[in-house]
Amino acid sequence: MIRLMKSTFIEEHSTKKALCDFIMNADKLSIGEQCDLFEKNFSAWQKREYTVFFNSGSSANLALIQALINQGRIKAGARVGFSAVTWATNVMPIIQMGCNPVAIDVELGTLNISSKKLLKCLKTTTIDCLFLTHLLGFCDDVEEIKAICEENNILLLEDNCESMGTIYKGKKLGNYGLASTFSTYVGHHLSTVEGGLVCTDDEELAIMLKMVRAHGWDRNLTPKDRTSVRKKYDMFDEFFGQYTFYVLGFNLRPTEINGFLGNKQLPLLDKTLKIRFDNFKEFSQIYSKSDHFFPLCVDGIDFISNFALPLVCRTKDLFRKYIDSMVEARIEVRPIVGGSIVKHPFFKNCHIGRNDLSNADIIHEQGFYFGNNAELTKEERQHIIRTLCI
Repeated sequence: MIRLMKSTFIEEHSTKKALCDFIMNADKLSIGEQCDLFEKNFSAWQKREYTVFFNSGSSANLALIQALINQGRIKAGARVGFSAVTWATNVMPIIQMGCNPVAIDVELGTLNISSKKLLKCLKTTTIDCLFLTHLLGFCDDVEEIKAICEENNILLLEDNCESMGTIYKGKKLGNYGLASTFSTYVGHHLSTVEGGLVCTDDEELAIMLKMVRAHGWDRNLTPKDRTSVRKKYDMFDEFFGQYTFYVLGFNLRPTEINGFLGNKQLPLLDKTLKIRFDNFKEFSQIYSKSDHFFPLCVDGIDFISNFALPLVCRTKDLFRKYIDSMVEARIEVRPIVGGSIVKHPFFKNCHIGRNDLSNADIIHEQGFYFGNNAELTKEERQHIIRTLCI
């Protein structure tokens, strides 16, 4: 069976051995120095000023929305646009935080929202915030989307959990909006088993995110930031100050185990992303050898970083044919992320507006993906290509 992923980590044996040694010698395993170091290291890699580490990418999404509400940057009842083809926990925090979700259709060639689709939505529905998903390592015309958001006073956020490392017109995805979220789940680009991050250049937002992460406390702030928070809330008693809940929050903290793994795996990331990009270029011949799939458009993308290759069949009959062929060939396949999220039971009665989502419907009903992991052998890659070029 060719699975979506083979190992928990890159260089798994040495990573597990180092983890065992770390656990045996660590003074504590709750959030601490390793998590702080991973935040600094990831900020340097992503080229953003601040990174806040969470226990999952889903938690990162949740914390970001809560933090912006705490700051008053998103108001109760705000209309938040999102990519109709995405993962459920990109949308769920919008609903859970009392905002109104606005689904926006995507392009078949990129699987992502384009400036054209955004403008079409804005003709009928106003939005206050756009939580833009960069699906499976791809994107559309992000620069134009950013410009539209600025012109219309729309807060731009990026869910970059599936596109860590993708470069569009010389700039990494995740560096266009006020903030961006990432996932370090075991099946993604960099594994801490479970984990997620929010990156931003906004210092006040970074401080708020750290408070949201830990009950609304100021416990994990720097002494300088802690003093500033306590002054704001007229709390000058050291004993009570460290047990005061200043803002709405959760317990979304990672552990030192997650932080250690992040620091161990991050130096290997660029190498593994290059392997995935080379795999993608090899898999791209599937599109040129068969007209059974809608072609994929990667205009403007300098470096493609994806952990799975999506294929959208031109008909439902072809979709069933290829699913059966992949199963018979023992190649693991899945739907394209969550498909059209508005079709899932949890979303019933949540949709604001009646935007056309016809492309999302096609992707939902006729799309699938297979794994693009850094450990695929040449024989496995060729087996996948032969199976799909029938």
